[in-house]
Amino acid sequence: MKSILGIGNALTDILAVLPDDSLLREFHLPVGSMQHVDKETGNKIWQVLKAIGAQYVAGGAAGNTITGTAVFGMPSGFIGKVGNDEIGALYRSDQERNGIKSNLLIGKEDSGRASVFITPPNAERTFATYLGAALELCPEDLRPEYFQGYDYFFIEGYLVQNQQLLRQAVKLAKDAGCYIAIDMASYNVVESNDTFLHDIVEQYVDMVFANETEAETFTRRSPREAVDIIAAMCDIAVVKIGAKGSYIRSGEEFHHVEACPADVRDATGAGDLYASGFIYAHALGMPLDICGKVGSITAGKVVEVIGPKIDIPRWKAAKKDIRALIAENI
Repeated sequence: MKSILGIGNALTDILAVLPDDSLLREFHLPVGSMQHVDKETGNKIWQVLKAIGAQYVAGGAAGNTITGTAVFGMPSGFIGKVGNDEIGALYRSDQERNGIKSNLLIGKEDSGRASVFITPPNAERTFATYLGAALELCPEDLRPEYFQGYDYFFIEGYLVQNQQLLRQAVKLAKDAGCYIAIDMASYNVVESNDTFLHDIVEQYVDMVFANETEAETFTRRSPREAVDIIAAMCDIAVVKIGAKGSYIRSGEEFHHVEACPADVRDATGAGDLYASGFIYAHALGMPLDICGKVGSITAGKVVEVIGPKIDIPRWKAAKKDIRALIAENI
């Protein structure tokens, strides 16, 4: 089985299902937004969520994707930075439990946390993110041996904001012979790092994942046109269009893959787990439309639970469906 290494912000999601948005107003968090907060505000929010009861889940975009590939059975590694605290220990133990080979470095600040508020009526997600130690990951932390022996290198798009780190990472990955994939992560990150991101994609990246707003921001075209433009820059382009599925393009080959039916409770991790499934199928040498269908199956399972981790019964169901799909296409 081919292997994969991921790099990203090592964040623990602290999930709270709220009866209304009063707590969001208290901390001046617009419903549905993703806000970065300082240490003081992050700690205040954490204490409130501790008091009302919250679920702790090791997260971060790349962390979620790499957890998915590990569950599929791909040898999986991760590079990130945490603090010397209980949250960092939780993150490390979660990766170990899932069989991930971690290069989790220790920073000076507290471990990064993403407080996730889920509010009615549509399970809207609002994020208050304190990056903490995750933000301390720097080019000097990366060693060539971290990349040796891996077939894929997966980049969390939020790292684009740390341009020196990302440039060093892609150089080391390319030198190690990795097939490089990136998930664009957020339209505002794409917008504020437009020139750099285009340069990285055109020079180093083989596979791009983007949702419709990220793709539109990157190309200034509609999602359907965007997938063609991005595919001209790399080997494979994937544009996820929510409930309408995904567009996939490689060279002259194009597919529109439908989303899987799901009882949606929380969309956290949907794009991350789509990438897990897609890369797993790609590693098996499956056709691109099958890769997209496998991605849709895993995305369809994670949206049925609160948080970015698929539970055991749903993983079993997903694997059963995926095995059947792959068997039909061998």
